[in-house]
Amino acid sequence: MENTTNVIEMKHIVKDFNGFKANNDINLTLRKGEILALLGENGAGKSTLMSILSGLLMPTSGEIDVRGQEVEIKNPTVAKNLGIGMVHQHFMLMESFTVLENIILGHETTKGPKLDFKNAQQQIEELSQRYNLNIDPKKKVSEITVAQQQRVEILKVLYRGADIMIFDEPTAVLTPQEITEFIQIIKELAKEGKSIILITHKLEEIKRAADRVTVIRAGKSVGTFDVSDVTNNRLAELMVGRHVNMKLDKPSAEVGKTTLKVSDLKVKNKQGILALKGLSFNLRAGEILGVAGIDGNGQDELVRALTGMQHVDSGKISINDEDMTNQKVRKITEKGVSYIPSDRQKYGLILPFSISDNLALQNYYHQPYSSHHVMHYDLIHQHADELIKKFDIRTTGSSLPVSDLSGGNQQKVIIARELDLDSDLIIAFQPTRGLDVGAIEYIHQQLLLERAKGKAILLISYELDEIMQLSDRIIVLHDGDISGEVKPEETSDEELGLLMTGIKKEGNALA
Repeated sequence: MENTTNVIEMKHIVKDFNGFKANNDINLTLRKGEILALLGENGAGKSTLMSILSGLLMPTSGEIDVRGQEVEIKNPTVAKNLGIGMVHQHFMLMESFTVLENIILGHETTKGPKLDFKNAQQQIEELSQRYNLNIDPKKKVSEITVAQQQRVEILKVLYRGADIMIFDEPTAVLTPQEITEFIQIIKELAKEGKSIILITHKLEEIKRAADRVTVIRAGKSVGTFDVSDVTNNRLAELMVGRHVNMKLDKPSAEVGKTTLKVSDLKVKNKQGILALKGLSFNLRAGEILGVAGIDGNGQDELVRALTGMQHVDSGKISINDEDMTNQKVRKITEKGVSYIPSDRQKYGLILPFSISDNLALQNYYHQPYSSHHVMHYDLIHQHADELIKKFDIRTTGSSLPVSDLSGGNQQKVIIARELDLDSDLIIAFQPTRGLDVGAIEYIHQQLLLERAKGKAILLISYELDEIMQLSDRIIVLHDGDISGEVKPEETSDEELGLLMTGIKKEGNALA
């Protein structure tokens, strides 16, 4: 970078939570007009550091300079007035509000005694068009896809006039095409003189988007490097402190009988519109079937129908030759189905509950954990301690609230609970969303171990690398139906991208 003017300097930042130092003497600088990647394992202290910069947390000690002046960022309003805006990984949107209402919330302007919605809508539409975000301000947040919600968060920061922008895992739910568009957006923002901090675990994205990268590990600074000077392997090692296997060793599949059969499945979405339009596929024991597709093409409805959380309008779901269409959630689970949800905090965990309680959610009512309506907490805690050790969940004890764990360790709690069921069918929906390379490597290995045991795994993911590496077969969803089926060794990202846009595969050719 030619411009070396620092707009942010964080010096010797310490954040102590009752003796645990989430940030322990961290230094970070951000230059005007650059994209700085912030890299570290889940739990390394990245989000804590950025929460301090955005005014959500106060540091225990250290100094923050903004544009050369020492400041005390006591709350988000101070950060906003300093031109600092943050897009969080878990969106902070009101689902019952419109896009427009969410964007102006807390930043309203009036015309006489009334809110000036007309002027605000005009500004938002101009920003949306300028940065190719393509969002209808009049739609309710509950009516738009997760990827579109991400864009609303970006628009919210732009609308507030931030010129220092923090993005926390912004591409976790985006397709390859959307990621390319997002990178183009932030590069244009940087060209305009905005300064960007990009928290990401995706090493390829760092290479594509960032100018420099700051690596932190276990709450401490490892160093800052020009992106052009470091390899992906080196960044992975700096992040986790050990060698990371970037390439999966996946033996050939040994497939058995059909575990899951979906026949002519039709399911409506929340708005009453047909989201699955006669979907049919089979999944056999000992194989991983990848489901690729742009978010919003029926993935949510498929998963909800398979797990009993959404009514099937017509068609049939068979698990081990038994009709399980429209059965209750518990009956489906007890038939031998494990479910790793796409949003660990919303669907996978009860955050105020302890780790041991969360690990027992699927079997607390079975012996030996309960008998005659009496819970045996000593056995529940004992079993939790065994799972914590087996699945390497980093915690000081099973009685800790699961909300206190890092994202990666929260995901390990879900993986431990669901795989402990020893189910014939594992439904994994975005199993590595927002995780670092070390946690991704671990979870991929666990899924391959289950495959080797003869389990049938349905992998729904928006990460093409994940789909390509793990799957034995891939089906591509578009507009509620299958646009093609391919094998990972016989296809490419480009072909999958075309199938995802609705170009169907007929035989061996796209049509």
